[in-house]
Amino acid sequence: MIEKACIAPRIREGRAADAEACAGILNDWIDRTDWMPRLHGHRDVVRHYRDVVFATRKILVAGDKPEGFLALDEDAQMVTALYLANPGQGLGSALLDRAKEGRDRLSLWTFVANAPARRFYERTGFSEIRRTGGENEENLPDTLLQWVRV
Repeated sequence: MIEKACIAPRIREGRAADAEACAGILNDWIDRTDWMPRLHGHRDVVRHYRDVVFATRKILVAGDKPEGFLALDEDAQMVTALYLANPGQGLGSALLDRAKEGRDRLSLWTFVANAPARRFYERTGFSEIRRTGGENEENLPDTLLQWVRV
């Protein structure tokens, strides 16, 4: 039996030209997630990513053409977004590994309803710190997770 060679995904710093593709990954996720309300139109999400997220966060992108991305508030050591075009390819782990480099801790919020994401974060070393009843824009219960270097 011939095994496929494991090729590490290319993780790079995001640039302004990636904003529309990354917003598209988020828009696609919202569109295919039945429990997630659509609060902002596609164009508004693109505009927000271009004018706010890419202007104020460190962005890590998987692939030459974005296949996934992570937004990081470096001051707060908080992952503010992690979305993948095709989960299950190892890109999320690679993005988180890169975000962890040189840090002793990272935090992030995820929705309680997003069980696959919660399981993924637990596998990558994150632990739940607290939950809310939905004190966010979406009015959905969420959970704060934290990773601490051991």
